[in-house]
Amino acid sequence: MTPSDASGRTTGSPTGSSMGSTELADALMRAARGLRRGWHAGLEPSGLSPHQARALHVLGGGRGRHSARSGDAADGMRISELAAALRIAPRSATEVVDGLAEKGLAERGPDLADRRAVVVRLTDAGTATLAHADRARAEAAAELFGRLDETERADLTRMLRRLAD
Repeated sequence: MTPSDASGRTTGSPTGSSMGSTELADALMRAARGLRRGWHAGLEPSGLSPHQARALHVLGGGRGRHSARSGDAADGMRISELAAALRIAPRSATEVVDGLAEKGLAERGPDLADRRAVVVRLTDAGTATLAHADRARAEAAAELFGRLDETERADLTRMLRRLAD
């Protein structure tokens, strides 16, 4: 059983650590919500939804967990690849692309490797908007993580990568 104080809040874990897993999870979730709120506020002037901003990042050649393939971003990406990279259903990816196309940020065109297939590419306006979205994300992160010194940031990065693997 996990110890608790007079108010019923968890004060530790059954193993004796000073912060219980539930408290740690709550703190991580609060920090993540704060980061998302800051990012969403930064996206408002561009009229982008977070889903659209993530799609722009992937279409723009963003590498890492969101990258679906190693090809050049100028070649475009099939909607099924975008859906896989965003971890959403293909139908949802189609709706995100429809929204980007309506704003003039992305366009559909033939796949240069397979003319039967359609790919999505960023327009010049999409590339500029991606730069704005990336700045908004970086500013939100700088505001949140600016409370930590370099050593704390490095430690947090290391720990979160360990948990994510």
